[in-house]
Amino acid sequence: MHQFQPYPIELLELNPFTKISQEWMLITAGSAEKANAMTASWGGLGVLWGKNVAFIFVREHRYTKEFIDKEAYFSCNFFDKKFKNDLKYFGVVSGRQEDKFKTSGLTVNFKNNIPFVDEGNFICLCKKMAAVPITEAHFLDPEIKEKWYSGKEEDNLHTLYIGELLEVLAR
Repeated sequence: MHQFQPYPIELLELNPFTKISQEWMLITAGSAEKANAMTASWGGLGVLWGKNVAFIFVREHRYTKEFIDKEAYFSCNFFDKKFKNDLKYFGVVSGRQEDKFKTSGLTVNFKNNIPFVDEGNFICLCKKMAAVPITEAHFLDPEIKEKWYSGKEEDNLHTLYIGELLEVLAR
């Protein structure tokens, strides 16, 4: 296991547009008995309700969503570029079919019962504050449905999760 240090949020300097959309992150949730992770390229960091937050979007059919819904916490995990193939793997293989951690060689670690990926170099530990299902009625721009959900089943829409940023870890 790697050594992580708390990282002061006021010193945080990252570009979320490249860090999330191009380099990607793993969203991890679960418990000591079983945890799962998925690759995500949608989300962000900001301030809401007077708290520092992370927000993520998870499709209804994703296995990791079951873990996020069941537990009070999740983590957003960021990696060096050498882990890009691992992130690709976590994005296309379902944890319903296999233990992605065992197959990939990545390791689940825990801090305060919040699972995170030990090989990450930057971790956001979050407590769920809200879960907002996004429905077709929410689309004000018709191109959204056409581009991102056309021909897909209704259960393939996203839920927006907002999590209070409890701690940022770095190694």
